[in-house]
Amino acid sequence: MSLEHQIDIANPQHPHCPSVLLLDTSASMAGAKLTQLLQGLQFFRDEVEAHELARKRVDVAVVTFGEEVRVVQSFTSVGQLELPDLQASGRTPMGAAILTAIDLVERRKEEYRTQAVDYYRPWIFLITDGEPTDMHPGDPTWNSVVAAVHEGERLQHFLFFTVGVDSADLDKLRLISPPDRQPLKLRPGHFQEMFAWVANSQQQISMSRVGEQVSVEDPTAEGGWAKIET
Repeated sequence: MSLEHQIDIANPQHPHCPSVLLLDTSASMAGAKLTQLLQGLQFFRDEVEAHELARKRVDVAVVTFGEEVRVVQSFTSVGQLELPDLQASGRTPMGAAILTAIDLVERRKEEYRTQAVDYYRPWIFLITDGEPTDMHPGDPTWNSVVAAVHEGERLQHFLFFTVGVDSADLDKLRLISPPDRQPLKLRPGHFQEMFAWVANSQQQISMSRVGEQVSVEDPTAEGGWAKIET
């Protein structure tokens, strides 16, 4: 990367924790779900920004997929995260969105390496109420996406999480998800609790050493925001 195109990374003396929030904005998300999604995103930003260490270390990107796949927020420090004006429309191009998120993560890691900034294992956190409409099990796009997710996890390039809302197709999400991490089913109306869990997890990671195993709270425990359906 040439110097004139070098990305300015805030607090480069700190290790950084990059996370992509991968948000379904298809037509079926219209109404209360989209409102709660935006409120949860704001809560996440405020919670992380209020944490003295996390606000220096957590970087966030936001990708939406509905009418099209859009990078509505490239990687930035959490304090610079601007809440997007989300509109629900279109189908669910989940496959293209996942590949976009993986590409964002790989390019961000290259930016860190170029500027000698240490970093934690990135997160990709997908939230959807449907199923992919741009790929189907067994087709070339499906095979490419599943291979990218599973290989990326196996090589520890990132951590990939999936959350199903309402009538999300958990069977398909289970096939996409890493073999050792089941998709989570959001309990109705628990968007804020979900984003609180993500924020708390990022805070815990930011207080650890790079490469250290961090135990995060089980979201499926009694009173948690999620459950696992088999």
